[in-house]
Amino acid sequence: MAPAGKVSGFHREGNDWYCSAGLPSDITVIVEGINFHLHKFPLVSKCAKIARIYEESQSTHIKTFITELEDFPGGPGTFLIAAKFCYGHRVEFTPRNIVTVYAAADYLEMTDEDDEDNLVSQSESFFHKNVLRTWKDCILALQSSESVLPRADRLQILSKCLNALSMMACTDPSLFGWPMMMYGSLQSPGGSILWNGINTGARIRSSESDWWFEDLSYLSVGLFERLIKTMEARGMRPENLAGAIMYYARKYLPGLGRWQGGQSSNTRRVTSYSLTPAAVDQKVLLETIENLLPEKKGKSFCRFLVGLLRVALILGVNEKCKESLERRIGMQLELATLDCLLIPNYSDTDTLYNTDCVERIIHHFMTSETIITSFSPASADVETSSSSGSLRKVSKLIDSYIAEVASDVNLKPGKIRSLAVALPDSSRPFHDGLYRALDIYFQAHPWLSERDKEELCNIIDYQKLSIDACTHASHNERLPLRVILQVLFFEQLQLRTALASCLNALDTESAPAGPLTGPSDMAGEIVQRDGWVTVARENHGLKVDMDKMRSRVGELEEEFGKIKQEMKRVTKSHSSLSSPRLVAKKIGCRLLPRSSDAQADKVEGTASTPRASVEQPQSSRHSRHRKSFSLF
Repeated sequence: MAPAGKVSGFHREGNDWYCSAGLPSDITVIVEGINFHLHKFPLVSKCAKIARIYEESQSTHIKTFITELEDFPGGPGTFLIAAKFCYGHRVEFTPRNIVTVYAAADYLEMTDEDDEDNLVSQSESFFHKNVLRTWKDCILALQSSESVLPRADRLQILSKCLNALSMMACTDPSLFGWPMMMYGSLQSPGGSILWNGINTGARIRSSESDWWFEDLSYLSVGLFERLIKTMEARGMRPENLAGAIMYYARKYLPGLGRWQGGQSSNTRRVTSYSLTPAAVDQKVLLETIENLLPEKKGKSFCRFLVGLLRVALILGVNEKCKESLERRIGMQLELATLDCLLIPNYSDTDTLYNTDCVERIIHHFMTSETIITSFSPASADVETSSSSGSLRKVSKLIDSYIAEVASDVNLKPGKIRSLAVALPDSSRPFHDGLYRALDIYFQAHPWLSERDKEELCNIIDYQKLSIDACTHASHNERLPLRVILQVLFFEQLQLRTALASCLNALDTESAPAGPLTGPSDMAGEIVQRDGWVTVARENHGLKVDMDKMRSRVGELEEEFGKIKQEMKRVTKSHSSLSSPRLVAKKIGCRLLPRSSDAQADKVEGTASTPRASVEQPQSSRHSRHRKSFSLF
């Protein structure tokens, strides 16, 4: 069989490697099923491990010594490099093989004690002088170390690479005037980009803080985690760490694509042309990402957390991870938006949205005692607010959320109530949003009993309803009658208060000038006062009309009672002699005309009938609720 290939005096035949030295092989080394037929002297002189194994097996007196190296770092390819070095061939070190060769040399114990300038010292020298000085080579060396992580960690190869990378990432090259070494020969000493050795004049924008995000995304989850922790220990800014973590997560968790928060995706790619993406377990990745995220707050960061929570619910991560994400979101709930909270229900329940998760987030917002700070002022998404302002923002957000999920026909009244009462009464200056949410819920659930509706309506403070909300509620047929009466009662109280404040304001205008309130507060008070005064005037006219109608009805009832008494007296005394028409004529009352006289007396009879006089005020332009209003 002809040799399958030759590499510097070595050739392969199937699963066997041979050295073309002209001498028969006297030692066979097996690595992962591949047989290396070599010679004893070159190996024993440089490899202390093989020399020790050979000495221990001298008692067997076997002509050809055979040994198998288990768990050899780098596999057969790396052992071939070490074997060639033993035969005096020059080894070509690269950032891709330096870690495995270094680990293999340490495994074979190829130190300077056995031979001067042995493979361990040469590997260590190349690693320190070449790899650790450039960003690209450090990334390549880290990525190639996945197969030999335990030994590379023991040799401090990983820690040295991580420290070098963190130092370069934390350092702004523009502060020192030196070009970024990761571009190698593509950059001139003056910092301009070269093309075929020609200065193009274009300069690299090294001031951007995200130039290293893409390169780190090619590392495995374990190495990425260690690198982020190393950068954090060195003092990397939290917003830069969060940016790198978010970039890494979006690359391997496609469900986060819609939660980017408007961030730019034009991140510079430096070494990605020579790297391959890492194989990532999404569940492990998400749990790792959650542990790495800083305890900070921001709008885009909050959206990212909500996106992580959605993916976590889909992947089914552990409860600790989900609870931590809910806690983080709750601590900055005032920065969330309505579409963030509309989390679909991925379980087997009937409801469309995961209201239980939102309720837990609200609970974390209310019970959290830890105050987290925003990212540095340089961040574009920083927003600070007082505790009362945050509480009002959250109450408005939750009212909108309840109104959005209220149309779900499978949503129970108890869940609506628990969401509404999760926030204190002081968080809502007005209850218009809460009333709107309940009205939508009643409209989507027409089968609710009056008792269930009244229990839900008890959440609303009717004194905190605006004019428009009171007007709508007083005409809302979906509300229970008792609730409508309560709305009318509190509306009357508000009208009286507004009218009194208007009169006081008029008295104040005629009095000497005193301390003035703020322009915005005065404008709001005037608008609110004028609205209530207009309603008060209309209500006063309505009350006058209803008083007139009531007195007129009383007069008609009294006259009708007298007529009944007189008819009873006349009927008893002249029941057989007098007809009803004669009795009515005697007491001065006209009855309805016969059918023959209907045409002639139609207009006159209609005008003088007591029933018509009662119906005329009843056809007033006012509604039935405005009539009942005067009863209070």
